[in-house]
Amino acid sequence: MSAPIATEPDAVQLEPVGSLETVVGRSPRQLFWARFKQDKAALVGLVVIILLILLALLAPVIANIVGHGKNELFGSTATDQFGLPKGPSKDFLMGADTAGRDVFVRVIYGARTSLIVAIGATGIAVLIGLLAGYFGGTIDTIISRGTDIILSVPSLLFAIGIVAVCSTSAKGCLGGLVKPGLTLVIFVISLFTWPYIARIVRGNTLSLREREFIEASRSLGASHTRIMFREVLPNLVAPIIIYATLLIPQNILFEAALSFLGLGVPQSIPSWGRMISDAARVFEVAWWLMVFPGLFLIATTLAFNLFGDGLRDALDPRSGR
Repeated sequence: MSAPIATEPDAVQLEPVGSLETVVGRSPRQLFWARFKQDKAALVGLVVIILLILLALLAPVIANIVGHGKNELFGSTATDQFGLPKGPSKDFLMGADTAGRDVFVRVIYGARTSLIVAIGATGIAVLIGLLAGYFGGTIDTIISRGTDIILSVPSLLFAIGIVAVCSTSAKGCLGGLVKPGLTLVIFVISLFTWPYIARIVRGNTLSLREREFIEASRSLGASHTRIMFREVLPNLVAPIIIYATLLIPQNILFEAALSFLGLGVPQSIPSWGRMISDAARVFEVAWWLMVFPGLFLIATTLAFNLFGDGLRDALDPRSGR
């Protein structure tokens, strides 16, 4: 019997290197966006915030297109024979108020007021926390004890008292530094809301100021201002943005509460809170005076909260979302 003839195994067909799928690395920004865009609620919040900012910036342009000023009185055109405001129509998209002013124009101007107050107060809080964490020592002690004091007092009651006292004269308070109006509202809101974000910024700054790149900047003769704003602050962007988006709606509601109590911005400056306060007297016959400013107020605060939650989940690698 003849032995079986051994056959060589078939040659293994190797794929060319060029056909293999290339693994492409992604930057932190791309990783963040990949996580963020999965949160549909946060995307909706971002769209609402962008639209709100555009409305605030373009408020004068929109008012010119409509042909109505924010404090322009239309008299009998906007009120009936009994002096009651007329409802939404083609001339007044959101109706008119008791003084005969266009509610739509005042609502979009109110967006500007709310954003200025909220962002201004939040910016001051971030700056205070940055100063406390960077300089430490006596400055840190003073700011930290100030934080404890502010957190222990009833903020709304003290805010009402301060605004009432500072509004008694045109000079205002602190030697004329804080005058009645928008400046006073920003000052009061900053005074009672800065401890929350300031503590977070302070804690992060304390850990950053001992890093090697900070020491290298000091050894090169960089000033404190340059180190804080060019070295420390960029590394705090993520937590600042997250907590700022959560604090901004609180500041908007704070301003609305003060305006609702008649202690916020003056009548010449449109404010959602003051518009809601004015509508309380005639709500039964003029529902639109409260509904439209209220809807904008709710939508704004909800959008910032949804956006802040989405940012927190997208920037936190330990999140399960």
